[in-house]
Amino acid sequence: MQQQKRQPELVEGNLPVFVFPTELIFYADDQSTHKQVLTLYNPYEFALKFKVLCTTPNKYAVVDATGAVKPQCCVDIVIRHRDVRASYYGVIDKFRLQVSEQSQRKALGKKEIIRRKKRIKEHLAESVFFEQTLCQPENRTASSGPSLLTVFLGIVCIAALMLPTLGEMESLVPLYLHLSVNQKLVAAYVLVTYFQIRTLH
Repeated sequence: MQQQKRQPELVEGNLPVFVFPTELIFYADDQSTHKQVLTLYNPYEFALKFKVLCTTPNKYAVVDATGAVKPQCCVDIVIRHRDVRASYYGVIDKFRLQVSEQSQRKALGKKEIIRRKKRIKEHLAESVFFEQTLCQPENRTASSGPSLLTVFLGIVCIAALMLPTLGEMESLVPLYLHLSVNQKLVAAYVLVTYFQIRTLH
């Protein structure tokens, strides 16, 4: 009699959580930044429940603080800053995103997201500082562009996304180059993270 395959038991707290960004910056005098979006990715073969916790919940409104993510999908979580008092400048708050299987209560994984609050003029001052630094002759070589390793990583991720997915029959590409949806999700996550970081800098 053939034994049924059993899904390996997941250890509490050890499941990697894929969420972007990992830091939220709110500028008190720029209302467009008072609404931020966290994207939670689920590259796994099973659905996940999520819950958003915060060290100072009175300062924020989280739209859909609890919910579920289907396998190999993602969901956006909207966070609104509703307390912009000057006394909170420079204060660091933390959000914690916990995930678990839909049929279980224990948290399989967690990720902390740091929240900072600044004035817009601090942001402008930082931008001016970086522009001046980039203009200095001794930094031209270091700031000329992304490293070869970074460019290579980006090319690999793009190539991975262009390869056929497992199960596609009508393809001239060898079967060993067919990638699973999970692998493509990871490649997409790495690529999006890279471009977001490059945009911020």
